[in-house]
Amino acid sequence: MEATNTANTQTKTVVFDDGIVRAFSIITVVWGVVALLVGVLIAAQLSFWQANFGLEWLSFGRLRQLHTNAAIFAFVGNGMFAGIYYSTQRLLKVRMASDFLSWANFWGWQLVIVSAAVTYPLGLTQGKEYAELIWPIDLLVVVVWVVFAVNFFWTLARRNEKNMYVAIWFYISTIVTIAVLYIVNNLQLPTSLLHSYSIYGGVQDALVQWWYGHNAVAFFLTTPPLGLMYYFMVKAAQRPVYSYRLSVVHFWSLIFLYIWAGPHHLLYTALPDWAQTLGMIFSVMLWAPSWGGMLNGLLTLRGAWDKLRTDPVIKFFVVAVTFYGMSTFEGPLLSIKSVNALGHYTDWIIGHVHGGALGWNGFMTFGILYWMWPRLYGTKLYSQKLAETHFWLATVGILLYIVSMWVSGVSQGLFWRALDAEGFLKYPDFIEGLTNSLAMYHTRLAGGLLYFLSSFLLVYNLIMTARQGKPATVSIQVPVKRQGPDKENGWALITSAPMLFLSAIIVLAIWFGVAGPVVSPVILALFIVVCVAAIISYGLHQRKWGHWYGLVERHALVFTVLALLAILVGGAVEIIPTLIAGDKTPLQITDEMIAADPALAETAKWVQKPYSPLELAGRDVYVSEGCYVCHSQMIRPFRHEVLRYGEYSRLEESILDRPFQWGSKRTGLDLARVGGKYDNLWHYLHLMDPRSTSPASNMPTYPHFQTQTLDPEVYVGRMQALRRLGVPYTDEDIDLAVQRFAGQGQLIADDLAAKGITLAPDSKMAAVIAYLQRLGRGPQPVTPEPVTAAATGGAADPAAPAGGN
Repeated sequence: MEATNTANTQTKTVVFDDGIVRAFSIITVVWGVVALLVGVLIAAQLSFWQANFGLEWLSFGRLRQLHTNAAIFAFVGNGMFAGIYYSTQRLLKVRMASDFLSWANFWGWQLVIVSAAVTYPLGLTQGKEYAELIWPIDLLVVVVWVVFAVNFFWTLARRNEKNMYVAIWFYISTIVTIAVLYIVNNLQLPTSLLHSYSIYGGVQDALVQWWYGHNAVAFFLTTPPLGLMYYFMVKAAQRPVYSYRLSVVHFWSLIFLYIWAGPHHLLYTALPDWAQTLGMIFSVMLWAPSWGGMLNGLLTLRGAWDKLRTDPVIKFFVVAVTFYGMSTFEGPLLSIKSVNALGHYTDWIIGHVHGGALGWNGFMTFGILYWMWPRLYGTKLYSQKLAETHFWLATVGILLYIVSMWVSGVSQGLFWRALDAEGFLKYPDFIEGLTNSLAMYHTRLAGGLLYFLSSFLLVYNLIMTARQGKPATVSIQVPVKRQGPDKENGWALITSAPMLFLSAIIVLAIWFGVAGPVVSPVILALFIVVCVAAIISYGLHQRKWGHWYGLVERHALVFTVLALLAILVGGAVEIIPTLIAGDKTPLQITDEMIAADPALAETAKWVQKPYSPLELAGRDVYVSEGCYVCHSQMIRPFRHEVLRYGEYSRLEESILDRPFQWGSKRTGLDLARVGGKYDNLWHYLHLMDPRSTSPASNMPTYPHFQTQTLDPEVYVGRMQALRRLGVPYTDEDIDLAVQRFAGQGQLIADDLAAKGITLAPDSKMAAVIAYLQRLGRGPQPVTPEPVTAAATGGAADPAAPAGGN
C-alpha cells in the first residue's frame, strides 16, 4: 500500500486480491459441470437401470451421494467463496487479511472435493445425508473452514469501513453456524482410517442429523446466497436495497427461526411428538422472514424493471429470487403434518430440493458469474445473446424437472395411501407405482439434460470473455487514519438493556426446553413476562434501542456473539432433551425391572438387541452402498403403511443403530420389517438381478456381493468400538465374534447350497442377507444347530414380536 496526500487528506491505496476470486470462479464452473453430469447420469439410472453399467462404483446409491455433495459443496460452495471474497473486500474497503490463508482455503476446499469424488464411488461413507464424508475428510473440512473463518474475521478487524453492510451479516452467520452444525453432527468414534461410528444412536442420531441436514440447507445454501443477493443484485440493478429495516428483520428472524425447523424432516416417525410439533411450528413461521427477504430483493429493482428485458444478469437474479420464494413457500407447506403425510418419501421432495438447488442457488451463481467475470478481466461480457439463450434453456430445463417431480410425487403419495371399500390396499404392488412414475422420470431426465447442456454456453461465454480481456487489478484510495472506535466498548454493549433482555429470553427458552413438567409452567410464565417487558422497553425507548443496534452493527465481535446465541437456542432446546431422554431409555429390560414396573413389558418387546457380527457386517455394507437413499426403515403410524409393511416403528427399535437408517425417500420398499418375508434364495436372486424377482424394478445389480469377502476380525474391532458407545455387547459376544460370524454365514451358505447356489460364508452377499433377514425381528441363529425356519430365512414366527430388532 502506498500513502499519498489528496486534498490535505492522507490516503493509501488498497489493491484487492481478485486472483483468488478468479480461481474460485473458474473452479465453480468446472465443478458445476461435473455435478450436473453426475446428476444427469443418476437421473438416467432411475429411468433406465442399465445406466448403472453393472459397475459397483457407478451404482445409483454411491453416485447419488457424489451428486449431492458436488452440487452443494463443490458448485454452490465454490461460488459462495468467489462471491464472498469479491464482495467482502469491496464492502470493507480492504484487501483480504492474508493471501496465504485465501489460497489455503482454495486448495484445501478442492482437496476436500476431490477426496469426496474418490471415496464415494468406492463406498466409503458415513451414511448420513449431506454428511457422508468419512472422518479424516471431516477433519480436513473443519481445518479449511477455520482457515476461511480466521481470514474473514481478521479482514473484518482490519476493515476501513466502520459500518457492516447487510451482506456481511449473512456471511458472519454462515461461518459460525456451519462450524457449530458440522462439528456437532460429525462427532464420531473411528474404528479405522476409513471407518467410524457416530456417537449418537437411533432417534438421537436422527434428530442431530436433520438438525444439521436442514440447517446445512439454511446456512450453506440460503444465508450465503442471500448475502450475495444483497450485494450483487443491488450492483446489477444500480439501486439501493429496498428497505434497510426489512433487511434487519429478515436477517435476525431468519437465523433464529431456521435452526428450529429440522424436525419437520422426521414427522410421523419415532421422534417424540413434542419435537415434531416444534419443528412444524417454526417451519410455518419461516414463511414470514423468507418472503420478507424475497420481496426486499425483488423490490430493490424498483425503477429498474426495464433492465429485465435487456439484461440477462437481471433475468438470472429475478428468477433466482423467485425460486427462493417458491422453495421457502413449499418448505413450510411440506412441514404441515397433513401435507407431509402425503409428500414425504415421494418425488415431491426431490422436486422441492432441486427447485432450491438449481433454481435459487444455480441461477444466483450464474448471475453472479456473468456480472463478476467481465469485471475480473476488465472487459465486457463476450455475448449477451448466449447468456440469454443459457437463461431460457436452463429455465425450461428446471421447470420440466420440478413439475415432473411434483406430478410424480403427488401421484405416488395418493397411490400408496389408496384403500378399497373394505379398507385394504387398493394397490398392494409397490412396483406398480414406480411403473406409473416412469413417464415423469423420463421428463425429469430431459429437463436435467437441458439444464446440463445449457451450462456449456456459460463455459464458452466466460472463456471468450477472458480471452478478449486480461486479469484486472482493482484498487481504491482510503484514508490512512482509520475511523476511531465508538465510545461504547463491547462490554458496555453486552451489558446494555437490550442485551440483558435478549440474554434472559435465551436462557429461559433453553431452561424451558430441559425443565420437567412441574417447573416448565413457571419458566413459561417468566418467559412471557420478560418478552412483554422487552416490548414495553422498546416502545418507551425506541431511539435508544435503535442507537444500540447501530453500535452493534459496527462492533463485529458483539454482532458475531449475538448471531451465535440466536442459532444456539433452537438447537439446545431440541437436542439436549432428546439426548437426555435417549440416555434414560433402557437398553436391556430384565424380569426384575418388569416386575417393578409392569409397563416395561410392552417396551421390552421393542427394545433393539445388538446385531450379530455377520449382521453388523451386512449393515455396514448396506450403508456403504447408499441403500438408504432409496429404501426407508421407518413405518409411519398410518393404516396404509401398516397394511403394506407391518407394525409401525417404535423409538426403541433402532436405538442402537449408528448411523440411523430411517431414510427420506422410497424409490423402493420400506425395509423396517423385511426380515422373514422372503427366503434367502429370494434375497440372493434379488441382489444379483432385481428384475428376476421384480420385473419392473430400476434397482442396480450387486454381483460383487457374491465375489467379495469380509474379514471377521474387522468386525471384532467394530463391536468393541460400539460397546464403548453404549451398545450392550458382552465379553462373550466379543470373544465368540469370529466363530459366530462364520457360523451364521455357513447357515446361509448351506441353505442356498440346498437350492443349487454356491456362496462363500464370509461373502458380502451372506452378510447383507443376514442383515436383511434380521430387520423387524429379534436375534437370529448364529450356529448350525438347531436349524429353524427363522434360521433359513423362512416365514417369521407369528408368535415373535414384530419389533425387537
